[in-house]
Amino acid sequence: MGRSPFTLAAAVTAALPGAEVTGARALSSAADGRFDSAVATLADGRELAIRVAEDEESARELAAEAIALRALTAGARAMLPFRAPGYVGETRLGDAPALVTELLPGFQIDAALVPAGRGAAESMGAAIAAVHALPTSVVRSAGLLARSAQESRDELARLIDTAAATGRVPARLTVRWREAVDDDELWRFESTVVLGGAQASSFVFADESDRGPEVTGVLGWHSLSVGDPAIDLSWLSTAPDAAADVHSAYARSIDRASDPALEIRARLLAELEFARWLVHGDSLRRTDIVDDAAALLEALADGLHSDDLSVIASRAAGVDSAMDALDRVPASAVSGVDTSMQTDAYNPEDLWHASDDDATGDITAATEAARRAQAGALETEDLSGVRDSLGDAEYGESDDESRVASSSAARTAARRTESDDDTASSSPEDEAQRAARAALQRWKSSSSE
Repeated sequence: MGRSPFTLAAAVTAALPGAEVTGARALSSAADGRFDSAVATLADGRELAIRVAEDEESARELAAEAIALRALTAGARAMLPFRAPGYVGETRLGDAPALVTELLPGFQIDAALVPAGRGAAESMGAAIAAVHALPTSVVRSAGLLARSAQESRDELARLIDTAAATGRVPARLTVRWREAVDDDELWRFESTVVLGGAQASSFVFADESDRGPEVTGVLGWHSLSVGDPAIDLSWLSTAPDAAADVHSAYARSIDRASDPALEIRARLLAELEFARWLVHGDSLRRTDIVDDAAALLEALADGLHSDDLSVIASRAAGVDSAMDALDRVPASAVSGVDTSMQTDAYNPEDLWHASDDDATGDITAATEAARRAQAGALETEDLSGVRDSLGDAEYGESDDESRVASSSAARTAARRTESDDDTASSSPEDEAQRAARAALQRWKSSSSE
């Protein structure tokens, strides 16, 4: 790693012959280290993002992103009420593949800070619905993955069996998940075009004076596929204030029959991120990751209100608040979204006073944080405190400070976080939580379908 923005920007001319690069700057300030990235300014005023892969995993992600963006034809893009990054070209820097795309300007909002009501929450729900409304031919004609409801169900059954075989999953969770997979009522859905696991960080906003933040762009298309629409809503366990409004806006916007099991499957998929983290560590023979995942699974099991994920039970009891605990696990391996590489959004670390400890990524500290959370924040059945430790998205850094000042969402986030930091930012528990967040965020971003 360590290529200068000027070196990266020069490579743009290989992907876009005839382009005249007049400026370059760094794009990512808080990335996970899997890409070198930069913004190149062209003589015609356009700004392009260039990302260079540094390992096989990130190279596969760039290749998948390129296929997906090319699959979004002009007709498909015209159906979307927001922008997707335009594909510009591909090249190589030495042996490393590089992808050049249009830069989407704007800002992002951390999941835990998405407010309820008009504006961001409703706009996110409508944006997800718009993706799901795309014709499946967009995906199929590009040769991308397509799963039926039964195939999605079978895949989760295999994941549960693989995780249970490690001997580190509490029996309560294994029974809960297997009963959910066996419940036919949960799996009567129509597969749709999906991002493959949207996150709060998938959405780029502009501030509208009358309506509040509005989604103007969507990032992270490398897992574009046909599958269970619930996968793009599972992140809402990290957004307690906005979840109901996102779901409501989605239901109003989607043009198909109601899916009464949608929220239940979304919660199941979120819970199974613990299992994915466990299986990931076990496949690498990393006892530190396995121990951390096991602690998270124990915390989840202890916080569940009910073992029942059936449709009937959900109508009586509502959404299980134990899912708030998933703030301490990475996003889906299918849905890793590295938004810092694709938008020149503001850097929340400057605005929200985050610590440099976010860059450490010590898995041992992640385990310690998990155990502290289990002993402290998980004393009650509501595990909302645990989720706060890993809900932060990775953001790009902007040189335009006025963009920060113009965003009401950013100002609100700053005020909320500043008040919290006055009392807790320097505690050992917070340092361990930040280390856990960094470690697991890197795994999240490096995972792919």
